[in-house]
Amino acid sequence: MASRSKYNVSKNKDKRTFDGIVFDSEVEKRFYAEVVLPKYESGEIVEFELQKPYVLQEKFKRDGKTILPIKYVADFYLKFKDGTEEVVDIKGMADSVALLKRKLMWYKFPSLNYRWMSYCKKYGGWIEYEELKRLRKEAKA
Repeated sequence: MASRSKYNVSKNKDKRTFDGIVFDSEVEKRFYAEVVLPKYESGEIVEFELQKPYVLQEKFKRDGKTILPIKYVADFYLKFKDGTEEVVDIKGMADSVALLKRKLMWYKFPSLNYRWMSYCKKYGGWIEYEELKRLRKEAKA
């Protein structure tokens, strides 16, 4: 069995490769294959970018030392034919860093449609992360 990273991602790149692209996870690969590519081929999505970087806080100096910027790399940037833009991050489980960076994204880019998506077969496939959390909480009750 192939070892896995701290994010429970297989180190076997073959499982995470599609169209010659090595994705960070199998779920990201699935989103690309099932959502992005079909919408791009149909013309609904006119432009996309994988692993698009955003600067959440600029670098600065403190006591003569340069403090590096806080960066965020989005899984998917999508531009639709109607001109709307969307940034999508694929989430299985959000850690404290992801939650903090999401708040910074909301603050720095308030007009950007920034979404977290998850895949759950039980709830029909692709679902907003917050909705999945809500449904799982209800199921436990």
